[in-house]
Amino acid sequence: MKVDPAVVKIFAENVRADIIVRPAGLNLDAAIVQKIANKVKVFQGMTHDCLMSTLAMAEHIPHKAGEVVFNEGDIGSSFHVLIAGEVVVEKNRAGRAVTLAKLTAGECFGEMALVGGHVRSATVRATRDSATMRFDRERVDAYPDSAHIIYRNIARVLSARLDVSSEMLADLVVRTGDTKSTAS
Repeated sequence: MKVDPAVVKIFAENVRADIIVRPAGLNLDAAIVQKIANKVKVFQGMTHDCLMSTLAMAEHIPHKAGEVVFNEGDIGSSFHVLIAGEVVVEKNRAGRAVTLAKLTAGECFGEMALVGGHVRSATVRATRDSATMRFDRERVDAYPDSAHIIYRNIARVLSARLDVSSEMLADLVVRTGDTKSTAS
């Protein structure tokens, strides 16, 4: 007997949906939901209902100023959306923390652990009291209606960050006078 792969996929999604507990709905003001839809790039293109379901799967986490959200080298399978405050993304080089970016409300971080490896590539630390929404991979993947939008938008965010990094690298090469190609 031959089994249709589409039936297997639907069955697997139903089993996963039964195993993963769906969080209770949120009571968010419509103006706040609209602001999130407009400002948070990873949610762009979602319908109102899809966005509400996505927001309901998040865990809301406060972070005190100076607190580390996660460390470079930690195992991770989630990403965060900063909803209030400010964080810095740091990489350890020669025993000192080098700031790669400052992020403010509406920006995401930790997405590389969601789409790539499980090891955090940088440390993220709150520079002032902050709050994030944390989205675990298992919950994101359990909602295929929003998962494909989130992954597509994360690809766009990472692409934009790569463009900025490439410009910075090119400027550094010019400043140091290195004429060798770094991408051979």
